[in-house]
Amino acid sequence: MEVYALVGRSGTGKSHRAITVAYDHGIDTVIDDGLLIKDGCKVAGKSAKREKTTFGAVKRAIFHDVEHAREIKECLAELKPAKILILGTSLHMVERITVALELPQPTKIIKIEDIATKREIDMARELRTSHGMHVIPVPTIELKADFPGYLVDPLKYFIKKKNEPRQRLSEKSIIRPKFSLIGKLIISEFAISQLVTYLVVQVHGVAKVNRVIVNMQEEGVTVRLELTASYKIFLPDVAKEVRKSIHQQIEYLTGLIVYGVNVIFKSIDY
Repeated sequence: MEVYALVGRSGTGKSHRAITVAYDHGIDTVIDDGLLIKDGCKVAGKSAKREKTTFGAVKRAIFHDVEHAREIKECLAELKPAKILILGTSLHMVERITVALELPQPTKIIKIEDIATKREIDMARELRTSHGMHVIPVPTIELKADFPGYLVDPLKYFIKKKNEPRQRLSEKSIIRPKFSLIGKLIISEFAISQLVTYLVVQVHGVAKVNRVIVNMQEEGVTVRLELTASYKIFLPDVAKEVRKSIHQQIEYLTGLIVYGVNVIFKSIDY
């Protein structure tokens, strides 16, 4: 296995440019911030950007946790990539990752200054320090389970080489981690309850929302509804539409995973 290293200080745009570097060197496997990524898709690991503290994020990124390292090593043994790109804030960090994962030392070291202009690096640092924006070179849909409650935005990525038409290379994701110094986002049970009530009263067949019980969990939310239904309405269809609306809209509006929606019809409105 041939190991490449992409090195640059935190916030200089390494993750943003990782796909380009991998593409240019014929690499299909990348290790970035605790994740093992192949062909632009997450295959193993847990992102350091999900940690609550900077210290925890660093430990996650260098695979300090034995079980985390074991998961990546087993996946690499199965994939058997010919080349792999490792991202790090320094060569020392990359070397610690290779030791933790029992990989060869890098044969080629690429510095962020070699592939990005000073203006581009300064812009990346401004987005990090002023807006808390972090890039993960993985499609947003694949990060949904890893980042419940986070605001994750897709970033379409295109590449154009000389004498070639522009083509879509992959999709990246922009998130703001919990350890960001900008602040944090908290969504209360009351806010979820209000959203649910607003959504449910718009469903045909629902006459009244009697009660909404929201159970907030670390990974998502469960909702219990007590409703009054309209007369001469087929209740299973109404319940199905209620569950569908809550699942789609709450996950879209809040980023939380909706684990379950329990619908109970308490009465009929004549």
